[in-house]
Amino acid sequence: MQKTIMIVDDSESLRQVVNIALSGAGYKVLEAKDGVDGLAKLDGCKVHLIISDVNMPNMNGIDFVKEVKTLAKYRFTPIIMLTTENQEYLMEESRKAGAKAWMVKPFKPAEMLQAVAKILAP
Repeated sequence: MQKTIMIVDDSESLRQVVNIALSGAGYKVLEAKDGVDGLAKLDGCKVHLIISDVNMPNMNGIDFVKEVKTLAKYRFTPIIMLTTENQEYLMEESRKAGAKAWMVKPFKPAEMLQAVAKILAP
């Protein structure tokens, strides 16, 4: 069965890079431009993993994670934060909100695919 991953980032070029890497590895990809858009697209469809930026307009990544964790259907969906930020307090905030992992941009697609495979491993 094909697994679905949602990428939430306000950078269209970054969403494209992530989409190409994930699609190439056989994943189905949903894209959202910010937390508000991401929540709107979590409409009951099965999402196996969410990759979210931290700094976005309308709703930042940490608030997005908190909101996702209030939704019964997505409460246990793993979330990776993908961001230019590397401050310890932001990592701690996202962990508290419910994020599983943290990756710093720029990233190597192969490293991201490794992290995704590890989190999605049965």
